[in-house]
Amino acid sequence: MSKVLVLNEKFEKSGELALPAEFAEVNPHNLYLYVKSYLASMRANTAHTKSRAFVSGGGKKPWRQKGRGGARAGSTRTNVWVGGAVAFGPTNNKNYFQKVNKKQKRLALEFALNEKAAANKLFTVDSIAIESGKTKDAAKVIKALNVRDVLVVKDLLDDKTLLAFRNLANCYVVDASEVNAYLVATYSAVIIEKAALQTITKEG
Repeated sequence: MSKVLVLNEKFEKSGELALPAEFAEVNPHNLYLYVKSYLASMRANTAHTKSRAFVSGGGKKPWRQKGRGGARAGSTRTNVWVGGAVAFGPTNNKNYFQKVNKKQKRLALEFALNEKAAANKLFTVDSIAIESGKTKDAAKVIKALNVRDVLVVKDLLDDKTLLAFRNLANCYVVDASEVNAYLVATYSAVIIEKAALQTITKEG
């Protein structure tokens, strides 16, 4: 059973909490499906080229078929001509949507949290609040954890805390309703308020 490291107000280890046992039984394929779907939904799908059907001009044969010593040509809009069409290029009519049902999303989050806990990179604390709203105070929190980067999960995100964390390149802060398996898996560590952790575990 994986353990969540409990931190005190100075962000020093003060104990451990056990994650629900069923988190360890989740098939990792659920995380794969969710991350694949999440990344697909982020695709802009703006790359678009024109095929022969959509390039204007080229209706007239540029020169006679035989007798001039050059290669034959039927149009100036083929893909071998400058200004012509693109062969097998990307089009923006492709749908990248990949459905992942609610249960799979939930299982993916449980697996991601369990993996972080197993690596001793899942922390919980009573409150994460930067009342000053200053980035230097938020940076002290990250430094105390001694991790490369961190996902900060608050039960309810307030403006001052968001203001303090948002300029840190190695940190991302969300509230409990926004946390997902992709974010948990992406960051090397996760620190979550106890109220938020209880909300997430109860939903399962």
